[in-house]
Parts: sequence; structure tokens; C-alpha cells
Amino acid sequence: MTDRESTLLSGRVKRIEQLLGAHLPPPIPTPAPPLQESERAHLREAAEELYWNELEWEKLTGEERLDEEFLTELAFPGFLAFIRGLLLTVTMPDALAPPRPSPEVVQDILVFLAARIVELEEQAAASDQEDRLHREAELKMTDRLVDLVLYLLHQLDPDSVTQVEAALASG
Repeated sequence: MTDRESTLLSGRVKRIEQLLGAHLPPPIPTPAPPLQESERAHLREAAEELYWNELEWEKLTGEERLDEEFLTELAFPGFLAFIRGLLLTVTMPDALAPPRPSPEVVQDILVFLAARIVELEEQAAASDQEDRLHREAELKMTDRLVDLVLYLLHQLDPDSVTQVEAALASG
């Protein structure tokens, strides 16, 4: 992870903490034994593929726009469901396997999203008008995804999310 990515993520956590007036709860602990690197890489790659597929679908259809703003939650339903699945701590009684939360993979995915934001910011200035509009839309959606994933990783309750969202909207 580069300094810019690290700064982006730590700054985002600090901003959410300031808006809440409290420290974020720590992510759920990683169960022992940790995932093998190949398993971790496979899950990270699956999340990245979901990101790219859902982003491309949104580019093709433009379905999740409201007054020129993107509804990121609706544009990335599979991606966000995948994140929730990585953080499951409870399964149905008849489940064939116990829950295996993987917050370390979610941290890896946040690094991917932060790297994408950095890349998009660097590319935005060098793009033509149409390409720049696509990059700016992708930047807004990816930026929003970072917040949504942080809410899930730190298990913010709906009231806390509403508080943060209201402060972000007014500020």
C-alpha cells in the first residue's frame, strides 16, 4: 500500500470518527487459523471482479442515476453483498459450515478501492471531455464505496450511518 492510499484510508476513518464524535469500533477479529494467502487472494480477486463488472454495467446502462448523482448502493449490490458475506459472524442453524469472517480480506479490498481512487485522480486531468466525465463518475462511486465498506467493516449501526451521512450531506 502506498502512502497516498494509506493516508486516504486513515483520513476517511478519522473523518467518520469526527462526525460520530467517537472512535470506530474495531473490525471483528480474524479467526484462527488465518486464511491461506491463495484463499485470501482468490477472495480479493473475486471482489475486484465484482467491482469491475458492476462498474461496467453501470456505464452501459446508467440505471442508478438520480439527478446526475449515482446511487452507489444500487450500482454495486453484488459487491456490497460480497463484503457482507466476508463479515458474517452468524449462519443459519442448518448451514453446512460455520461462519468464517474475513475482515483481513475486506481490508485488502479497501486498499484496492483506495488505489483505484488515487489512480482515477491522477488520470482525470489527462483525459478528454467524455473520458473525464466517466472517470469522475467512477471516482465518485468508488469514493462512496470506501465509506460503505468502512461502515460494514466497523459494523456501524443504522443510526450511526445516518448520523455520518447527514453530516456529510450538510457539510
